[in-house]
Amino acid sequence: MTFSNDGGAPAASSGQFPIGTQLKVTNLANNKTTTVEVTSTSGSCALLNAAAFEQVREAGKNVIREVRIERLGGGDAAEPPADEQPPADDAGDQAGGDQAGATGEVVCAGSTVTLSGEGGAPAASSGQFPIGTQLKVTNLDNNKSTTVEVTSTSGSCALLNNAAFEQVREPGKFLIRNARIERVG
Repeated sequence: MTFSNDGGAPAASSGQFPIGTQLKVTNLANNKTTTVEVTSTSGSCALLNAAAFEQVREAGKNVIREVRIERLGGGDAAEPPADEQPPADDAGDQAGGDQAGATGEVVCAGSTVTLSGEGGAPAASSGQFPIGTQLKVTNLDNNKSTTVEVTSTSGSCALLNNAAFEQVREPGKFLIRNARIERVG
């Protein structure tokens, strides 16, 4: 799990839970929890804003790799209980991906992309594609794109490291809400 850098009171955006849903988010590495309301949509299972992320993060880390997300209530659509949802280590872009997608196929439709805070050459982590997969990530708001190799695992469709995110981001933004992710190799 990472954060959107959106301001305001602690909240989350989600592509899986309807607006108004209450979620309890637990960082399993330090057992810190926060309860947030889903206030907007994203391509993520749950994407915390900056205030909510601060409540559960470990000092100096911009990614939570082991997280539990529990639905407490709210919203107007039935969702499976948290223990029946697929496990996620950072609860990023769970929606729309197809690990077996053909080369050149758009995968992870409607994904939100953010950065992991990790250094090194441009790369990505993914929970939907095996290590070694090549992904082309395009920020549809500015048409900048980068092609990266999946070098580690996460709960996201594609979680970019700092160098890769810098290639496609808009100045001052730490979240790409309108991204296209294509499997290219």
